Amino acid sequence: MKRWGDLTQDTADHLTAASVLDQAEMAVVVTDRFSNVLYWNPFAERLFGTPGASSGRESLLSLGIMKKDHPLAAELAKHVLRGGVWEGTFDVVRADGTMIYVRAQAVPLRHGSGSVTGIVITAREAMRSNEREKDRFGLLERIGERLAGSLYVEETLNRVAEMLVPQFADHCFIELMENDRLIRKVSTHVNGWSPPAGTWKPVGEEIKYPPGHYAETAQTRQETILVEDFSQVSYPSPSEGAARICGEVGMTSAIVAPLCARGETLGLMYLGLSNLTDRRSPHYDAFDRDFVGAIATRVAVAVDNALLFEEERHTAESFQKHLLPRELPALDGLEIAVRYFPAAPLASHGQGIQTQVGGDWYDVIPLSAGRVGIVIGDVEGRGAKAAAVMGQLRAALRAFAQDDKPPADILARLDEWTRVVAHPERDDFGADITNPPLVTCQYLVYDAWSRQLSFANAGHAPPLLIVDGNVAELDITEVGQPLGVRAKGVHADLVYKEETRTLPPGATLLLYTDGLVDRRPMRGSETPSLSDDEALRILSEKVAKLSGEPVERIAEAATSAVPGEIDDDMAILVVRSVAMELEVEERTFPAQPIMVSEARRMASEAFADWQVPDERADLACLLVSEVVTNVVLHAASASIPRRELVLDGPPLPFDESWEVPGFEEEIAAGDKEFTLRLRRGRDSIWVEVFDQDLRLPRIRSAGENDEGGRGLYLVDQLAKRWGSRPTREGKAVWFEIPIGGR
Repeated sequence: MKRWGDLTQDTADHLTAASVLDQAEMAVVVTDRFSNVLYWNPFAERLFGTPGASSGRESLLSLGIMKKDHPLAAELAKHVLRGGVWEGTFDVVRADGTMIYVRAQAVPLRHGSGSVTGIVITAREAMRSNEREKDRFGLLERIGERLAGSLYVEETLNRVAEMLVPQFADHCFIELMENDRLIRKVSTHVNGWSPPAGTWKPVGEEIKYPPGHYAETAQTRQETILVEDFSQVSYPSPSEGAARICGEVGMTSAIVAPLCARGETLGLMYLGLSNLTDRRSPHYDAFDRDFVGAIATRVAVAVDNALLFEEERHTAESFQKHLLPRELPALDGLEIAVRYFPAAPLASHGQGIQTQVGGDWYDVIPLSAGRVGIVIGDVEGRGAKAAAVMGQLRAALRAFAQDDKPPADILARLDEWTRVVAHPERDDFGADITNPPLVTCQYLVYDAWSRQLSFANAGHAPPLLIVDGNVAELDITEVGQPLGVRAKGVHADLVYKEETRTLPPGATLLLYTDGLVDRRPMRGSETPSLSDDEALRILSEKVAKLSGEPVERIAEAATSAVPGEIDDDMAILVVRSVAMELEVEERTFPAQPIMVSEARRMASEAFADWQVPDERADLACLLVSEVVTNVVLHAASASIPRRELVLDGPPLPFDESWEVPGFEEEIAAGDKEFTLRLRRGRDSIWVEVFDQDLRLPRIRSAGENDEGGRGLYLVDQLAKRWGSRPTREGKAVWFEIPIGGR
């Protein structure tokens, strides 16, 4: 007998390094100093699921290491190339899409001179070796990391199944309690296999385990139950189909663990082995039971956190939903689409409701005579405070808008209101140090009959104007300062300026808050964040391709145009000026009593041409007579149009200052006029009467024997809506009559 190491030539030929590595039941991978794979043995090919031999140019990352573990691989390379030894666990996705946990050890590959020329990595599938106890802590840590990054129930449960199938189980079911019923949420199986209909119940179905079933025992006792070998025991089956499929797939072993958190059973996690895979051991043992119990504890905490987060998210979204318009009004000459998305949660902070609610808002406000107010705004910050401020500002702006003042005046009043709603604060000396919330806002008024768009801006991003496939920012000369930051002593009229544009037929405006373009990179992505200009360019390119599509398509495309995850909350408002011309009649009359009948005749003819029902037309003509009569009766005492009074010579004494020669004659001689404007919409007709009187009308209480004083009372009682607004020359009185009934 030869001593150890004295081998025949034939035996030595079979003990080459290549022969030994080909037989090894452990993956061996060799890389150079640049992490390029130089060699792997057959077991490595089976473990990582990478077909074919290496050409020497593949990176270590090509073995399927998940992107989130790439920094870990880089750390491995740096440590080992400095002469150290590294050991840890990787998440690996095979070529067939399955995920496994791989336990790896890396050591330096040294040249004969002693220098490090590469890395030698030995690896095996975690929990599938004699070192399971050592693997357990590393694998539980990895599972905890993956579960900690999930805030949604469905995502959490899918991650659990992904982690356990096929590495630890052939079948995974997860059921959660909903209103005292056990509902299946996950049904995942090895190699893409799916149970036939009528066997195991699908996702969404209620699960009822019969008394004596091992899953029922796990739920009742709140302990992990192991069925080591189904051939040795018998349990009642939930159904005949379930019993049949268990026999067909050859179920060999199972573990059922309750998901318990805060003293409550949230559901069950079921893991099973079958003959669908060829495993070294087709049965679970007591060690596996304890390990699954430890996993279930972490899963239960993650599910409980996800359930709490979703409850908070639902509360936040309901809160936000009730602060925004529930539904938009139908408006003549405009097509409108809106979108709102709450802020993305900050998973690292776990502040579900605070990161969901925000201060972005939009609104569409019907104004006089078919005009419409359009609002987009953003309160700085997140959380309930920002949302509460937003709700107050939206309500205040709607109230201010009913006065039909110019957009610049509306923003000026809203700026004052922003200071009012600020929480008062004082320093140690009692000085006022209140900081109003920072709010950007844009208020626009659109007249669909004239296509005139009037607007004022308070530091908000200009909307995108889409015309015939061309996209550009709306030309805004005066951007203005955000609400709440105007310096003391500076009047709001100096900050907010009104501008007017005419929209071409079919033009589309895309109004948005900064959450649309300020995106954060996707989780796990190494792509840097886009600049504002880059994001705006991408958005413009996407919506330009859909310029002729319905506004709903444009709004939907805009929400996903900019890559990345939504970071801040986001509001989008898309409005389009319809191409067809709306019907309108307008005429100016002398303010004389005889013109009342002429105005009524003009209205009657217009309503007949527009095919307004006789009953509605007669009612509208009656109210036209009342409003015009009111204008004519007050014309004699009306002031002349606004003009600058210039006096020549030295200042007059106070008692003589208004007795200017010729001034009274100029008033008396001034020609008084009124203008009657009629508009027809889809469901209503609007009547406007303009005159030069600055006094706004009000309803008076007429006595029993009074001949007048009932005109505006009739308008108030018979019209759907009515009102008055100041104009540059005087005022306008308007009312609305529904065509199809009140």
